[in-house]
Amino acid sequence: MTRIFILCLLSSMSMAQTFNTFPFKTQKPPLHGKHWMALTGKPLAATAGALTFGKGGNAVDAACAMLAATSTMWDVLSWGGETQALIYNPKTKKVIAVNALGVAPTGATADYYKAKGYDYPPEYGPLSAVTPGTPGGLMVVLAEYGKLSLAEVLAPALQMAKDGYPIEAQTANMIESYKDEILKYPSSTKVFLTHLGEDREAPEAGEIFVQKDLANTLQKLIDTEQAALKSGKSRKEAIYAAYDRFYTGDIAEEIARSTQAAGGLITKKDLANWEVKLEEPMSTTYRDYEVFKLQPWTQGPVMLQTLNILENFDLKAMGYNSTNYIHTLYQSMNLAYADRDFYYGDPAFPPAEPMEGLLSKDYARKRLQEINFEKNDPAIAPGDPYPFENKSNPYLDLLAKWPSLGVNSKQSYEEFMEDFTAGTTSVVTADEEGWVVSMTPSGGWVPAFIAGETGIGLSQRMQSFVLNEVENPFNLPEAGKRPRVTLTPSMALKDGKPVLAFAKQAGDEQDQLLLQFFLNVVEFGMTVQEAVEAPSFKTLQMFSSFGSHEKIPGGMILNSSTPEWTVSELRAKGYKINFQPRTSGPINSIFIDWKHGSFWGGSSNHGEDYGLGW
Repeated sequence: MTRIFILCLLSSMSMAQTFNTFPFKTQKPPLHGKHWMALTGKPLAATAGALTFGKGGNAVDAACAMLAATSTMWDVLSWGGETQALIYNPKTKKVIAVNALGVAPTGATADYYKAKGYDYPPEYGPLSAVTPGTPGGLMVVLAEYGKLSLAEVLAPALQMAKDGYPIEAQTANMIESYKDEILKYPSSTKVFLTHLGEDREAPEAGEIFVQKDLANTLQKLIDTEQAALKSGKSRKEAIYAAYDRFYTGDIAEEIARSTQAAGGLITKKDLANWEVKLEEPMSTTYRDYEVFKLQPWTQGPVMLQTLNILENFDLKAMGYNSTNYIHTLYQSMNLAYADRDFYYGDPAFPPAEPMEGLLSKDYARKRLQEINFEKNDPAIAPGDPYPFENKSNPYLDLLAKWPSLGVNSKQSYEEFMEDFTAGTTSVVTADEEGWVVSMTPSGGWVPAFIAGETGIGLSQRMQSFVLNEVENPFNLPEAGKRPRVTLTPSMALKDGKPVLAFAKQAGDEQDQLLLQFFLNVVEFGMTVQEAVEAPSFKTLQMFSSFGSHEKIPGGMILNSSTPEWTVSELRAKGYKINFQPRTSGPINSIFIDWKHGSFWGGSSNHGEDYGLGW
């Protein structure tokens, strides 16, 4: 009865004016390809993917080449960051989840950081660093699913590091704005501040930016692989020889030495003990689609939870971006994000996250009964999924304290948004063999601490842990544990075949905008280019995963083109509204057109993201 009532209620409410402008002419054309498609955060990195396809590589090879290039270009990440991916394997017809997130180092505990006066682990510097994950993630994925050698895949990145590349204004200006932090560490200063002592110490836009130390590190990996091949090792064994050199050899030694010398905690044993995990993804069904995400060491399942709630509504009848549509999505997302904030963490460590309950369709129906369709509820709290696993919740005492948690009080709106949307890029590829890759690498963004002579900027992901169990008993730091991150590649299958691969950057925004992209395609029939450019809205009501971990109850960002009547109706529902001229992404996506045997690519008109196809 509840579901029927809600469907009827919202169908009757949907007679209000709506903001439905599709179809329309997009600012960027859709990409088309028959043989392959490659999209990522920078044009030069997309070219690296195209070059790799040209060498005979598959979608995995191209994704690895683009990952290497974006890491070299500091595309809001670097080589010491982390890599997360979903890969569709056409041979097994299965989706593989790749967990290449670094872990907390030895000695990194809540008590350690509290004793140093921190409310959360710091945003910058060596104490913010987890172990590097991207090099290992790249090499494992390449060894297991690629076709080319490490030398072939790293060739574009090596050339960019050794000979230099024209640095973009976005990155160059970011270096200048963070130079006070960079100047704390000589190893970082040497790499970033190419005009030390001048008024502008960072590179200029278009300047050829050379990274000799990074080039030497990449060359060491290639040399190790090539020596192994000459000794008779197989392609896979040779790539793993390079992996071992990074995590147990001289590169690991320098990372550990330099990090500890600067006050950090990473040891050589931490690096040797770390490993890439190839996991089962999490999934749910929505209409005729099966949607895949990573496990709860990411925020990915929050989109699956939200879809479970939303499938109880007739979203299309509400009208695209109508007041009712925005309010329903906002409230549904906030229910799921409150669960994310309290229940998500590294499943390799106890306690066990109640994911069976959280992803239960019955639990979703229970949660949607909490929605107030007239007003925003600024006090939305985590639910209790344990009964949906036939268990009792051991954290009821902590949940009772949830309303006492602080909100946005320490930061300005601008500071909050900088943290809320921190970091990351996306890499999405597909090929005619059937391989599909959705990747969201991140970590080590400017002003990363660069580990000694390696040229590698370390991740700042420790800040995504919390130190107070009232906030999240599943996400407290300890050695070897992965923090709960925002990074969330996405993939959807229909009739057992991949149809959508999609990913985006920007911290806590990711799943809420990926959700809207998915609904744009599935509910409103948009092409992927229309869907990645379509105006979205953002909720700021969940706790940020960065910085001071604050939130803005009722905070909402609308596209500047939203009609005034919609704005007025939303304000009447209690929302605190700000505006942005572009709210769609950046999202990169590939649609596999099985009817015509081709690919459609979409890359937002929001940022420097770019794609190529053939």
